[in-house]
Amino acid sequence: MHLEYSDAQRQEQQRFRAFAQQHIVPFAAEWERREATPPELIDALRAEGLLGAIDLDPIVYGLLTEEIGRACSSIRSLLTVHDMVTLALRRWGSPRVKEELVPRMLKGELLGALGLSEAVAGSDAAGVQTQARQEGDTFVLQGGKKWITYGQIADVFLVLAQLDGAERKPTAFVVEAARDGFSRSPITGIMGTAASMVAELQFDRVRLPLDQRVGSAHRGMTIAQTALQWGRYSVAWGSVGIAQACLDASLDYTQTRQAFGQALGRHQLVQRLLTEMKTNTRAARLLCLRAGHLLKTGSYDADAEIMVAKYFASRTAAQAAVDAVQLHGAAGVSTEYPVARYLRDSRIPEIIEGSTQIQQTTIADLPLGEF
Repeated sequence: MHLEYSDAQRQEQQRFRAFAQQHIVPFAAEWERREATPPELIDALRAEGLLGAIDLDPIVYGLLTEEIGRACSSIRSLLTVHDMVTLALRRWGSPRVKEELVPRMLKGELLGALGLSEAVAGSDAAGVQTQARQEGDTFVLQGGKKWITYGQIADVFLVLAQLDGAERKPTAFVVEAARDGFSRSPITGIMGTAASMVAELQFDRVRLPLDQRVGSAHRGMTIAQTALQWGRYSVAWGSVGIAQACLDASLDYTQTRQAFGQALGRHQLVQRLLTEMKTNTRAARLLCLRAGHLLKTGSYDADAEIMVAKYFASRTAAQAAVDAVQLHGAAGVSTEYPVARYLRDSRIPEIIEGSTQIQQTTIADLPLGEF
């Protein structure tokens, strides 16, 4: 395992950073206020080849989500959910789905979103209540999903539902937004990643061809785990991006803000917070690098290490954001500086793709590989 980026990886990192600085950073606060991602930004991501970029070197992909997450966590969420679904459909979809939908998703021509969470079951994939019934040569879906990231604009959804039969294990389906009986409504007032266009979905006797079942019957949990592994990896790197953005903002502010006759950053208690922020951000990045290395080599330990990286990085981002606001004082809770937005966004990674509490119970039971 190498703890340094290669020249090629650094070049890609610089490309991603330049894109974020030009297309995202100047506008992220306004997008949060509007609770929307503009179509022109999606066009720019598509033109740059940053949607459906699942064939990148995993570490390069991590650098992509770090740099985008550093600029705006909502836009990182777009990459995360779209790529989760693209990856799962390419691996588990029927031949027609792989031929007709997946190539367009890899180009970013169609946007994907994950239809997992429900109002009652939450993210408990095994407990979903959306129903699927086979009627002749079609499946009929009935039910709904909630808290669906980019559900307002996605074209293709990977949906888990309970298929009729004695075995009560969910089955995965691919559902296009254009299907009769499909509807969606915006969910507004989200505290963090407010520009990620969250929606509630409804399936009112949505008919699907049989080849839009993804994988085998009652194997939805396996398909969901394929998507969620990639999602955790993306969220882990994106959390490093939030932590780095908090560190950048805090260093800049404490070096220029004067307090009690000297720069704020010269006070020891301030230095303690900056030291913690620096150290934990670097540690989180190294955990992500290890997870990326294992993912790249196809190691059996990759899933466990991704979970560890996501757990630590999301907690690091949350603490970095709290400390960044504290270091900015009253300015930290204003719109004058971005750290208040970082604080709001930092709450989301500890909830999505497995909450911190679920991961605490899961990681404890996982065998972890040696370094």
